[in-house]
Amino acid sequence: MSRSRLVWIGLVALTWAAMMSFGGVAAETVMLYPNIFHNAPASLERAREFLTISGPSDYFPPLGASVVLLGIAATVLTWRERRLRWWVVAATGVFVACEFLFSVVFFWPRNEIMFVDPVGTHSPQYLRQVAEEFVAGHRVRLVGGAVTAALAFTALLRWARRDATRGR
Repeated sequence: MSRSRLVWIGLVALTWAAMMSFGGVAAETVMLYPNIFHNAPASLERAREFLTISGPSDYFPPLGASVVLLGIAATVLTWRERRLRWWVVAATGVFVACEFLFSVVFFWPRNEIMFVDPVGTHSPQYLRQVAEEFVAGHRVRLVGGAVTAALAFTALLRWARRDATRGR
């Protein structure tokens, strides 16, 4: 398989995964979060009851890992292409910072408090505060996902334009 074809596949895969991740976060924002966070702590208890079989923690970690791995692969594949290199590096970096590192530091402890610690461990006031912090911090994740998808898509478009001008 040609190097050009590998770059194309890498960029398409990265863009697809980044858009899937952003789309999932956006859907979660408008469909799940209003129900989960509208009246904490009662809404948190209902969310615990509802999300027993599957939930965001089953979807986002494997998808996030694929975005990171595809970002690394696309970085390696596009390294010789100066016009693409920094778009891909930036997409991968934004995702790692906003989706992974920020989640580990900010969201995971709050998820633990709201959804793992036994009911009654924390006061209602504290749970409301944690839920408000979670929703406010979620904007970073939402913007990070949008920026990641836009950067990956820009790299893909630049590569497609290059191929089109070369008559491929």
